[in-house]
Amino acid sequence: MKTILKFVVAAAAVSTFGLAAATPASAQMTMPEACKSETAASGTMQMPGGDMGRMAEHQKAMMEGMRETEPAMMQGMMAKDPDVAFVCGMIAHHTAAINMSEVELKYGDDQQAKSMAEKIIEAQKKEIEEMTNWVKEHSN
Repeated sequence: MKTILKFVVAAAAVSTFGLAAATPASAQMTMPEACKSETAASGTMQMPGGDMGRMAEHQKAMMEGMRETEPAMMQGMMAKDPDVAFVCGMIAHHTAAINMSEVELKYGDDQQAKSMAEKIIEAQKKEIEEMTNWVKEHSN
């Protein structure tokens, strides 16, 4: 069963990353130039494999926070009901936002950015609670 689940999660990951290419350019998010890096020059997020040795500590921490939530996001999106799939995927997505915000609080220097991180943590925790309750009420 675990092998099948791993396959389903991997298949979902492949199909999800394929969706980015199919999305019209007008619907894709425009990132400020300062947000772009050489590793993401193609416009897609490149999550390095095991070699994070050349990254700064904050980069490693953010990548780890994303990796931590990715399996749950992919698994959640595999729910048969599209509404449940959306909400389950968003719970993990919001958790990733909290993880990244906690990294900002630990490593960041700018008070305005830290304030944004605090607001994100507060809002995302509240939304995760709302979504978790919704899933409990709406899933079979």
